[in-house]
Amino acid sequence: MKSIEVVAAVIRSGGKYLCVQRGRTKFSYTSFRYEFPGGKVEKGESLQEALQREIMEEMDYTIEVGEKLLTVHHIYPDFEITMHAFLCHPIGEQYVLKEHIAAQWLSPGEMVTLDWAEADKPVVKKISEQ
Repeated sequence: MKSIEVVAAVIRSGGKYLCVQRGRTKFSYTSFRYEFPGGKVEKGESLQEALQREIMEEMDYTIEVGEKLLTVHHIYPDFEITMHAFLCHPIGEQYVLKEHIAAQWLSPGEMVTLDWAEADKPVVKKISEQ
């Protein structure tokens, strides 16, 4: 089974968090689900470097990477994922959705109502418990 290491940006501003929605993907179980933006770690990159690069590529958005919130291991039917989620703060004002179909800034209480990708659910749970 294919194993993927990824990073996720939990971007907080004014007590709200940036939640982004994927469009149709190769797999029905990830299509149209909400997630925290991010992506794959490339060879030779630190987790923080990978996160800043991915957010710039996906959203043209400059962020400051803060503390690691948690690492999630999740096995999907076709691949397994190790996701490192970091608390981040926006530096840029505007972002552009290049790989997602929707984005919303939500409070922890509002976030729990969304249809999240399975790997992102433990991150939502941790935020909502803080």
